[in-house]
Amino acid sequence: MAFNGFHRHPVGYLLVIGLFALSVNAIDIFLEWNVTLDFTIQPVSQQQPVIAINGLFPGPLINTTTNDFVHVNVFNNLDEPLLFTWNGIQQRLNSWQDGVSGTNCPILPGTNWTYVFQTKDQIGSFFYFPSINFQKAAGGFGPIRVNNRNVIAVPFPKPEDEFDLLIGDWSFDNYKITRSLMTNPTIAFDSIPNIMLMNGKPPFGNPEGKAFESFTVTQGKVYRFRISNVGTSLSFNFKIQNHNMLLVETEGSYTNQTILDSLDVHVGQSYSVLVTANQVDADYFIVASPKLLNATEFSSLVGVGVLHYSNSVAQPLGPLPTGPDPFDLDFSVNQAKSIRWNMTTGAARPNPQGTFNVTNVTISQTFVLQNSVGMINGLPQAVVNNVSYLTIDTPLKLADLLVNGSGVYQLDEFPVQSVNLNASFGVSVVTGNHKGWIEIVFKNNWEFIDSWHLDGFGFYTVGFGNGDWTPELRNTYNLFDPVVRSTVQVYPGAWTAVYSFLDNPGMWNLRSQLLKNWFLGQELYLRVHDSDPNPAKERPPPENLLICGVFNQSSVPASAHLRP
Repeated sequence: MAFNGFHRHPVGYLLVIGLFALSVNAIDIFLEWNVTLDFTIQPVSQQQPVIAINGLFPGPLINTTTNDFVHVNVFNNLDEPLLFTWNGIQQRLNSWQDGVSGTNCPILPGTNWTYVFQTKDQIGSFFYFPSINFQKAAGGFGPIRVNNRNVIAVPFPKPEDEFDLLIGDWSFDNYKITRSLMTNPTIAFDSIPNIMLMNGKPPFGNPEGKAFESFTVTQGKVYRFRISNVGTSLSFNFKIQNHNMLLVETEGSYTNQTILDSLDVHVGQSYSVLVTANQVDADYFIVASPKLLNATEFSSLVGVGVLHYSNSVAQPLGPLPTGPDPFDLDFSVNQAKSIRWNMTTGAARPNPQGTFNVTNVTISQTFVLQNSVGMINGLPQAVVNNVSYLTIDTPLKLADLLVNGSGVYQLDEFPVQSVNLNASFGVSVVTGNHKGWIEIVFKNNWEFIDSWHLDGFGFYTVGFGNGDWTPELRNTYNLFDPVVRSTVQVYPGAWTAVYSFLDNPGMWNLRSQLLKNWFLGQELYLRVHDSDPNPAKERPPPENLLICGVFNQSSVPASAHLRP
């Protein structure tokens, strides 16, 4: 996937050097995005609006290096407000740029706003997408690469080329119509998407589309595939006909290098695999099969692309390669447990990843979060511990700045270890102890695989288990080399446990990556606060800060806009 039109300039003597403690090699990347609702792209033969960026679906690649500054000037030409979030980019000390309803005022139709964020101390494969108004169901997503600095060795030889592969389920309906029908329990919790897209293209041989995704390789060469699940609800199993894959990275962590013939990718997750073109010159199927669905009954939900050898003259032959039984969750759990952190290699920093481990940490907080459906005022809502998040017009971070949250939310009213008796709405904001270790246990009461994501941090994925979680089950945790990632799957009727080190002050969104669940309230915010106003601890609001909700421009003290 090509990327378009960005400008790279040395930071030089800009004041921003002092503010952001740049390394000498960091650069500024300037992007200008024209976001439109396009009825001509038609990824399938349906008249439906697609959110395009500069006319592209998926959107353009953001190609960065550790510590770069990315400036994205977003022109909103939709007919409704818009925000983008940067899935897995930690926004170190700077939740002002996170792009979710709790941190940012939306970009209104006919206006533009510039995000400025740094890929501070990160490497890896990520993606961006619209975060409000159910807009992700219409597209607007695209890939993010954060490359290693030249001074940091990559733990594998440089591949011949890299390919971004965004795979996700897709529905034929206008996203606004679906959004308006979310009060219907069948639409909200039981409907199934229509098709699986690869980089916005339908499966090979599917009559609904005009094209399919294809990647050209040369025999004997090695290629890096950066695979992301950008869908709304379905996990999938990924495989390439007659080819093994070498797993090397997930969401900013280098993994122990494991040879796989297929890989489960859950909603919101990203992986890097190396593929060696070691077969005879031919074309081979690339397949993404949905989990917990019968692929024969839902054949259009099997994404199919092509690995094309440069000297091949024929289309791929034979039946699609088969993977594990889609209902075999033991396979998926065992594979998840086998994905371990590479403890000896560096990533964004020269010291080994294993320098930062959880073998002897002291846990200062434990959250136990259970998802379910709750009826509130006669309507279905997704709830966490029987509380459905109530999205309000005033960003929580803005309220913190101007009135210390007063009148906008009540800190720590959300039950972090228990389930309320009755379902209710709440503006759920909980304290995260600054520079403390938190343990979060996610319990999945749905009949499908859920995914949880935390902005601003990485999850040390320490445990998986069936049934209810109890403290005694900590004895089953992997505390030696758990992989660190930003999105973790939780299997039906099961639990997943993670650790995180809360060293990043800000207001951080903790959410289900399943779009309908998120839209219907399966989220909360973690407020990690450091009272020290030193911008080295947490950055002040940006000079282009937007004001909205219960505030107006006169509410903002002049000091809120000042930079040191």
